[in-house]
Amino acid sequence: MKNDKNANQYRVNEQIRVREVRIVGDGGSTVVPTRQALDMARQQGVDLVEISPNAQPPVCRLIDYSKFLYQQKKRQKEMKAKQVKVEVKEIRFGPQTGENDYNFKLKHAKEFLTEGNKVRAYVFFKGRSILFKEQGEVLLLRFANDLEEYGKVEQMPQLEGKKMAIFIAPKKAGVAKKSQQKVDREKREAEAKEAAKQAKENEQPAGGGLLANAKISEEALRKLQEDKTEE
Repeated sequence: MKNDKNANQYRVNEQIRVREVRIVGDGGSTVVPTRQALDMARQQGVDLVEISPNAQPPVCRLIDYSKFLYQQKKRQKEMKAKQVKVEVKEIRFGPQTGENDYNFKLKHAKEFLTEGNKVRAYVFFKGRSILFKEQGEVLLLRFANDLEEYGKVEQMPQLEGKKMAIFIAPKKAGVAKKSQQKVDREKREAEAKEAAKQAKENEQPAGGGLLANAKISEEALRKLQEDKTEE
């Protein structure tokens, strides 16, 4: 018990020297003189434990002190287990990273941020490659921009010795902002569907109106496919 860091956080029994206390339990609470509360504790074979010293009057419980400390320790352990542990994942680039390697690391960064971890991306300059530090900064800014739907920049690129690093924190679930590219694509999809709907509604037996509207719908859908291919 002497090694328990919680052991000295609470006043117990004769250490409680106020005039009166409020005793709380399953049956409610009651204010009694401290001497009477100590007698109640002795009669029940437990301790008088002060759990809220700043209240007026201080709040106490009638409980075995060892049991009380065990409950507190268990509660703290449960709260700690519920806390989300945020890790910092590192991603390393060279000042002249190839496109395939870049996309591979971008994919991993998206996974890290989606899982709630932070990302520290850095460019390592070896030897004379430090001359390309501006190129490394552009690379990191591009990386941050490509991750804007998944995370937000906590620290802009900074040169630390032979490394230039940027920190990106995950966005909260459900608040990821759509990129302008995605907004435009969804708008085009809606326009294509509306054009197809209008073409169907305006069908004419002669075929002139049908052919014209079908052509418009076909062009809209073709444009949509081309945009998706470019993305």
